[in-house]
Amino acid sequence: MEELLVSIAAGLVENPDAVTATADEPNEEGVVVYHLHVAEADMGRVIGKQGRIAKAIRVVMRAAANKNNMKIAVEID
Repeated sequence: MEELLVSIAAGLVENPDAVTATADEPNEEGVVVYHLHVAEADMGRVIGKQGRIAKAIRVVMRAAANKNNMKIAVEID
């Protein structure tokens, strides 16, 4: 899942080498939180106007997680 998140974000930014993702341990509800880290200059590209790109990234990640019977959340740091 981390590789999918990194590959999606790397295609959007100007500095793909700065894109990293980390995952927390599942919480009490079984939700794994993924943290996406990008360069400060690329934050706007990943978030998009009114958060549309960030929302789309979360939808794609949730769909992939559903396929693997997982619950996830994506935070952009």
